[in-house]
Amino acid sequence: MRLVDILKKESISVDLKSKGKEEVLKELTELLGKDIKDKKKIVKVLIERENLGSTGIGQGIAVPHGKMNNINKLVAALGISKKGVDFNSLDGEPVYIFFLLVAPKDSAGPHLKALARISRILRNTSFCNILRKSKDVEQIYRLIIKEDEKGN
Repeated sequence: MRLVDILKKESISVDLKSKGKEEVLKELTELLGKDIKDKKKIVKVLIERENLGSTGIGQGIAVPHGKMNNINKLVAALGISKKGVDFNSLDGEPVYIFFLLVAPKDSAGPHLKALARISRILRNTSFCNILRKSKDVEQIYRLIIKEDEKGN
């Protein structure tokens, strides 16, 4: 699985405006466009998942994720916050890079593979630093393609 198979250019934001956790989840969900019809429901699913434990994994990164019945494929969004957001991260630090993943309810295997792939590329500190400094979607998309190829 490649991330570019689930992440469209239109689902990337280089300048998230949200200042709080729920706002960020709504903004990221909006980036999914037509892939998610019931955006209010997915935001609810994401908040319920966050209530189990923050998906803010530390080092300025969060990977919010959830599963829904009425979607038919794995989809992703990527958002960069220039100012950082308090996301109740494990290390208590603000989050700058948000990688949202939404999966069909019955897709445990692909969902876990995508989470593993995302966490693998986000472990690369220099990659994350470049992401945070990126000013346009095209640059981020090319970076992800390049990083994706390393894992194949």
